[in-house]
Amino acid sequence: MATVSCPRCHQLVDNQAISCPYCRTTLKAYGHPGIPLHRATGDGYLCETCTYQVDDTCNFPQRPYAKDCTLYQNIEETKLDLEQQHHSNGFAVNVKTWVKRNQTWLLLLGLLLVCLLFVIATS
Repeated sequence: MATVSCPRCHQLVDNQAISCPYCRTTLKAYGHPGIPLHRATGDGYLCETCTYQVDDTCNFPQRPYAKDCTLYQNIEETKLDLEQQHHSNGFAVNVKTWVKRNQTWLLLLGLLLVCLLFVIATS
């Protein structure tokens, strides 16, 4: 059983728990164990470090003073994930991107190659 710490009373609770059995703090949004509820720590707001605040796509009513949010996405974690993906799959991603970008030319080259082989085979 995986556990997490309650943000209010700091007791260990099941990570699927909807509310803390000790202090009754809501841990999951809308009473659903699959929807995490992100909470701000200290006096700060979640919006200060949220991707949706930075790109101005947030439509949360409590914006920019949200203390808890279901859609929160830390901008630093997002940047780090993108950087890791870029570095870990560098060559493979570059080849796939190049193939997608030049798909028409590759198909034409393949057709020319098939025609050339057909001409050589029938001569």
